[in-house]
Amino acid sequence: MSGKTKYATDLEKSVLVNNFEKRGWTQVSADEDWNFYWTNVNTTRNIFSLENGYRLSDDQIINHFPNHYELTRKDLMVKNIKRFRKDLDKEGHPLAEKDELGRYVYLDSIPVTFLLPADYNLFVEEFRKNPSSTWIMKPCGKARGIGIFLINKLSQLKKWSRDSRTSSFAPPNARDAYVISRYIDNPLLIGGKKFDLRMYVLVTSYRPLKCYMYRLGFCRFCTVKYTQSTNELDNMFVHLTNVSIQKHGEEYNPVHGGKWTISNLRLYIEGTRGKAVTDKLFDEINWLTVMSLKAVSGSMANDRHCFEVYGYDIIIDDKLKPWLIEVNASPSLSSTTANDRIMKYNLMNDTINVVAPTGEVPDVRWNKIPPREAYGHYDLLYDEELAHQ
Repeated sequence: MSGKTKYATDLEKSVLVNNFEKRGWTQVSADEDWNFYWTNVNTTRNIFSLENGYRLSDDQIINHFPNHYELTRKDLMVKNIKRFRKDLDKEGHPLAEKDELGRYVYLDSIPVTFLLPADYNLFVEEFRKNPSSTWIMKPCGKARGIGIFLINKLSQLKKWSRDSRTSSFAPPNARDAYVISRYIDNPLLIGGKKFDLRMYVLVTSYRPLKCYMYRLGFCRFCTVKYTQSTNELDNMFVHLTNVSIQKHGEEYNPVHGGKWTISNLRLYIEGTRGKAVTDKLFDEINWLTVMSLKAVSGSMANDRHCFEVYGYDIIIDDKLKPWLIEVNASPSLSSTTANDRIMKYNLMNDTINVVAPTGEVPDVRWNKIPPREAYGHYDLLYDEELAHQ
């Protein structure tokens, strides 16, 4: 049977192609009849565009939802989470409870964030309440740390908006939409260095929501020790954990790539802070992941031919509170180290086993609940149907 499955891909990454070949699947071009298409987001957009009017058949699955950007564009993720919280608040839902300072008790998972230029006046009002704070600015549609910079004075922002070319930290195009978020300036440090978590989350359906968390995520470390000194605000080796930036640092180690497994992190926190606190932290990470998916589930085009693997970027502060920073629609399948390569091969293998569990030609009419032995290193994070039984 396995020989009948035909795959197409825009990404000739060995961790992906080796998985297809291992299954005995046949490669075809995108304009032939395929069953499994691993594509980039632009191709997905074209396939589902109204002009193309392309209809997928029951034996075809593809690795992105048509409007994944509701979650993966920085501005839309924030908008959707804010709207979700407001809607729960209006309903008087217990999840929307706030503390005496007006902060959400259960839904405080993203740093205070504004969209620029639209929310400029709101941002200024917030900045003036705490003028010594640091903020991080990011272009909405870019990845890999491109165009990001930190500010701690309003004059820096005014200068940037007035004339992007005269400013040393200017992005290429000041007319782009940006998000500006309160910078988490008290990150949990290990060996004096800042790090973030890259967690992989697989969604096979938004309505009802079905999602899985991958156990083999990793931490990405900065190469230079962290400091709150304002002199180092433009030193991205101190502040940004993206490997695409850190690999250019003098201290970068290509053997481990500045990465640590999530299981190592767990052991470290258990050893320094205790097991109960560590369990609570990871429960909170799972919780904020599910809440972010619920926040977009109403706007997502829930096409049954689609599944998606998201790269969640999370920062833990020194009080062991996790913060959702952003979600990536196409987490990198490039490998920087041998361990990285093995992990990403396994990630692809386990993903294919969950979305096409029999290894045969996919059938989108099935109930999307694979047998437990197909999960590999995935854990079922949330199944809305089970939750409502």
